[in-house]
Amino acid sequence: MIMVKTAKYVTLMRIGNVEIRKYDKVVLAQVEGEEGGFDILFQYISGHNRKNERVSMTSPVISQSIEMTTPVLSSSDKIAFVMPEGYTVGTTPVPFDSRIKIIEVPERYVAAIQFSGRWSASSFKKREGELLDELARNGIKTIGSPFQMLYNSPFTPWFLRRNEVAVEVDPATLKGQRL
Repeated sequence: MIMVKTAKYVTLMRIGNVEIRKYDKVVLAQVEGEEGGFDILFQYISGHNRKNERVSMTSPVISQSIEMTTPVLSSSDKIAFVMPEGYTVGTTPVPFDSRIKIIEVPERYVAAIQFSGRWSASSFKKREGELLDELARNGIKTIGSPFQMLYNSPFTPWFLRRNEVAVEVDPATLKGQRL
């Protein structure tokens, strides 16, 4: 089994099945709107970059499908790999592939609900509903759209896989919560 490091976070509280976390800033290698984004990013961390440097795989792999509304009837897919701790936008190898963007995500607060098994659109939708309902019941406002975080390789048995549906939350709305 391949061991990968996980992006660090601090759990601030639990509300039912939802965990509220604080993540420090992270650097992402991200591909947006491209089919095969995972493969593009995997080539990049495998050394297909200007430094010919292999970059350690870190979890989670973050993915988001944003459904567009009329008048545009399409979707924009994003997939991102978290760069290992210690990388900055300036020290992360420059990709050869212009579809890969290196971005820094500032410190943020994220609500997540975890589940095991194989990822599917229906399991995402179900957990997304649970997550958003629990946050709304507790007066916690969300920022942006929910996204998925996948922690395991495709070779991990389905019953051992860690998947999460997450969304950024407004830290000001956490004030009334027990931290």
